[in-house]
Amino acid sequence: MSPPTPRRALLGAGLGLPLVAPVLIAAAIGSPARAAMVDRPVRILSGFAPGGLNDIVSRAMAQALSPVLGQPVVVENRPGAGGGVGAAAAARAAPDGSTLWMGIVDTQAINPSSYRALHYDPERDFAPISLVAHFPFAVVVGPSQPGLRDFPALLAAGERAPGQLTFASWGVASTSHLAMERILRAKGVEMLHVPFTSQSPAMQAIMAGQVDCMALPAGGAESLTRDGRTRAVAVVAEGPLAILPGAPPVTGFGIDLTSGLWKAIYAPARTPRPVLDRLNEAVREAMRAPAFIEVVRQQGAVPQPSTP
Repeated sequence: MSPPTPRRALLGAGLGLPLVAPVLIAAAIGSPARAAMVDRPVRILSGFAPGGLNDIVSRAMAQALSPVLGQPVVVENRPGAGGGVGAAAAARAAPDGSTLWMGIVDTQAINPSSYRALHYDPERDFAPISLVAHFPFAVVVGPSQPGLRDFPALLAAGERAPGQLTFASWGVASTSHLAMERILRAKGVEMLHVPFTSQSPAMQAIMAGQVDCMALPAGGAESLTRDGRTRAVAVVAEGPLAILPGAPPVTGFGIDLTSGLWKAIYAPARTPRPVLDRLNEAVREAMRAPAFIEVVRQQGAVPQPSTP
């Protein structure tokens, strides 16, 4: 089956679906497109708090993009409503190339069916620039349950005490929430959902032992396990991940799920085509920077640039 266009891929990719393979890189844009950019700092809006995956990738993109554009690029965090606060701010920004939006599957594909009052339209309010990457998930267990050394032990504990164990997420109906729910339902296990506003406070709750487990991007899981108190007990991927070598895939336990989240760069709708072309060229070049590639690799992924 032929892959959908990047716009359809960015809007239609859902939880558990692999990211559509990026289309071939187009020829370099000439000098007319280069002259179309505004001559002032560019900002990348992130809909989540500092410290989480979206913030990490946004800042790596800003650092790689600034020398390509020849102008400062800064990150502004606008957390709240599952990323909806930041998305609404990006949608209202001037369509002149000075504001970019780091969207994820939650903000672009899930929120419209999860929030009654959504102050932006994912399809009408944004112009896609490029895919960034697809980040696989892992399941971690915190120090509140020292006896849960592996994934079967976690499931068994949940079966013994329905609704007693807790799992964190970065919001109701977020990819983190839905991934964990699908894992639990596949095995007939019930746990109590504890939603947070962003990935970072949810991770802090895991480390503090305030919640028992969580599904989150593999890079975040790896950072949580460094001190040995928090354990990655499974990855939600087709096979093992290099950054979490001791965590088996959930598919090995009869759970047919490979889940994660994709990220993509957008501009506000009505941004002129020459500006979009220039931004696409610049973003693709930034994603070839060794420092950016390394940041994405540390999160268990590889850059996946595309054309609009």
